Amino acid sequence: MTLSAEIALRRGGFTLDVGFEVPDGGVLALLGPNGSGKSSVLGCLAGLLRPDRARITLGGRGLAGLPPHARGIGLLSQDALLFPHLSALDNVAFAPRSTGAGRAEAKRRAREWLTEVDALELADRRPAQLSGGQAQRVAIARALAAEPGLLLLDEPFAALDVDAAPAIRGLLRRVLRSGPPTVLVTHDPLDALALADHVAVLDGGRIVERGETRKVLSAPRTAFTARIAGLNLVPGFAVEGGLRTSGGQLAGIPAEDVVEGEAAVAVFAPSAVAVYLRDGEHRGSPRNTVEGIVDALEPHGPVIRVRARGDGWAAGLAADLTPAAVAELALEPGTPVNLSVKAASVAVHAVSDH
Repeated sequence: MTLSAEIALRRGGFTLDVGFEVPDGGVLALLGPNGSGKSSVLGCLAGLLRPDRARITLGGRGLAGLPPHARGIGLLSQDALLFPHLSALDNVAFAPRSTGAGRAEAKRRAREWLTEVDALELADRRPAQLSGGQAQRVAIARALAAEPGLLLLDEPFAALDVDAAPAIRGLLRRVLRSGPPTVLVTHDPLDALALADHVAVLDGGRIVERGETRKVLSAPRTAFTARIAGLNLVPGFAVEGGLRTSGGQLAGIPAEDVVEGEAAVAVFAPSAVAVYLRDGEHRGSPRNTVEGIVDALEPHGPVIRVRARGDGWAAGLAADLTPAAVAELALEPGTPVNLSVKAASVAVHAVSDH
């Protein structure tokens, strides 16, 4: 089933006007700052907001005008929104029961999904006995247990602790490979890289950029997209201890959901990149050193962002230096440099293989 949506919504001085399609098994990530319209899009798709104008179809079936319960949509919001009087097991079982499954079948599916999100031991607990991360895992299980025709994810990792997020991200990646059309709202480009094959960037209620996730985030076409990414992203394939790129291997720390040989991306902040003159002293790790040429110097708050050009993973690399460091190195466009980043500062993440 393909999701096709054209939505127009006016609320006070804010106007939302977007259109997009998501094929069966596809994942579209909506990126943008607070107030850009991301959650409003999900609200219109779910039937929780009434747009001024909408054409929303799922597999040719019109959804605009239908009440939320008749749309066959699974919605996972930023808050778990569990029923406080039900156990975790009964919360999850509620989803298949609401679609007509018998009590025994609903309980079986609930246990299956609680196991998938590593929460079966929480089955008998009520929401008041769960931590924020535990409650969100139960909520994810409930959304998936309904076997929805369309899945809407609104910041699904916001309440998860650092240890739980990779496991849940890996779970969602597995499910979405053969799952329904999915729309993911997030402010974190790592979520988009891990789960989505396409991304649409919203600003002021409009889509200002769209395309394949890795292409949009690794080579932004607008200043806005570059700002929200705010990271160095190097595409390649996961190998033991890092990433294989077109310019050689980049050492880093793989996330739990990374599989050797599969597509991955190395992510590191511009502040983690050290810059040395090509013929000067170099104290960085030789494994993560690449030659480049200074392409531009940009004021970036209290630091100067040095943008480089070059071959391999030097292309487009950004490094943040203090003004004093830039002056000491006498950097200017055209200066040959070595760029280095410690392996401990490089995170290797799996990316969508849709």
